[in-house]
Amino acid sequence: MRAAPHFGGPIRSRSSAVVGFLIIMEFGSGLLQGWYPPLLTNIGDFHDTSAAALNWVSAIFLLTSVACVPIIAKLGDVYGHRKMLILAASSVALGSFVIAFAPSYPVLLLGRALQAPLIAFLPLEFAIIRHRSPETSGRCIAYLIGALTGGAVVGGLLAGGLMSWIDNLMLVLLVPGIVMAICVPVARLLVRESAVRMQGRIDWAGAALLSIGLLTFLGGIANGNAVGWTDPLIVGLVSVGVLVLGIWVAIERVVRDPLVNFRVMAEGRLVLPTLIAALLGGQLFGSQAPSALFLRADPSTYGYGLGATAAMAGLALSLNTFGAFIGSTVSDYIASRITPRLAVVLGASVTAVAYALMVVAPSNLVLFSAWLFVLGIGVGVLIGTVPSIVVDRAPADSIGIASGIYNSSRTAAGSIAGAFFALIMSSMLTPVTIDNADKAVTSFHAYQTIWGVCGLLCVLTATFALFLDRRTRQTDNSRPSVETALVK
Repeated sequence: MRAAPHFGGPIRSRSSAVVGFLIIMEFGSGLLQGWYPPLLTNIGDFHDTSAAALNWVSAIFLLTSVACVPIIAKLGDVYGHRKMLILAASSVALGSFVIAFAPSYPVLLLGRALQAPLIAFLPLEFAIIRHRSPETSGRCIAYLIGALTGGAVVGGLLAGGLMSWIDNLMLVLLVPGIVMAICVPVARLLVRESAVRMQGRIDWAGAALLSIGLLTFLGGIANGNAVGWTDPLIVGLVSVGVLVLGIWVAIERVVRDPLVNFRVMAEGRLVLPTLIAALLGGQLFGSQAPSALFLRADPSTYGYGLGATAAMAGLALSLNTFGAFIGSTVSDYIASRITPRLAVVLGASVTAVAYALMVVAPSNLVLFSAWLFVLGIGVGVLIGTVPSIVVDRAPADSIGIASGIYNSSRTAAGSIAGAFFALIMSSMLTPVTIDNADKAVTSFHAYQTIWGVCGLLCVLTATFALFLDRRTRQTDNSRPSVETALVK
């Protein structure tokens, strides 16, 4: 009798190859995300842009992703995940080249908006892996998250090192574009398309209303101090933004396939976890640009700052990312020992302490780097635990939607925080003399205020977490979606 053929080896081999190619994609994604923070000061000097305005380098990226990522993910379900991964990588590559060759700061921000599909990489990759090898999807996604984190660490170190070595901003900014340009043929030629398709309509109206509402509202808030809060332009922008967002909420509650499903939030008791996710996003994304700028500020010129070179700033920021990797790695162990809600309390408390130390003892580069590392550990525990709570509470048939709500609330809050922190940095000024010219620049107290606000957000996170129920672990079928919820 002839033995039955064993297909496990070839299938496993093909799946491993797919994962390997996607790891390249995710490493490139992490590299790009870690690339720009150490270069913010150089970007500001090159485009003659204030520290306050540089917050929009992160804010516009997050803001655009809030609207485009759910659309890209849904299009992947309908038309093919590899197709959308290729289109997303192409948009990111184009945006990266626009940034490198940008003749002005507004054009650079346009490039950052074109990079927003980067946030969709991991959900698309997870769908491809799940359809290829569902039995190993959890482990494969862990590899992708490791590649993402590793890329971010390398990106911060390499960007700062290259800037210190060649001192040519355009050449340094070209590197992410080249990396993403390589990722496009990797996805096109080496990744197989997923076979499963779903029916459904794309909520284009919801995406448009959300984008218009956030852009007008945050644009008015961010420019109110410069233009004047009673100026008709600012009043109009804020009012139109609030009105459009109100219309968006009303429409999302009645359309068949909404961008954000408020019904799922109510049925799954997701309001409190979503609020916690928003607080996490606000302090996580909102503090990135100010902290990076403070590292690079020259104390002999501004009277504050650490005067770090681009290389040293990249190292300090990479320590923060490495701390987040450690925190997220041990988060499941912590949650299983003390319950997820207390793990959130712990992570938020550690993060709040780190922000407090940044406020009271920011004048030493080594110590400040240590505070960033501690901050990363606390954030890592949060990003490893909060998604599991969201997914655990979601209805069984709406886990993907719940993960999308988590991600959208986090990135939306991050963009809002970036705009408000830009307002703080443009409001709290101090006079300095640069090249024999008197200028008003962001004061040291503005940075302390931002870190203090972030610390307060962490305290609120810990407080709200105490009202979560006492579950010790998520259900078994939630694990893959938990990993998906860790998107960026």
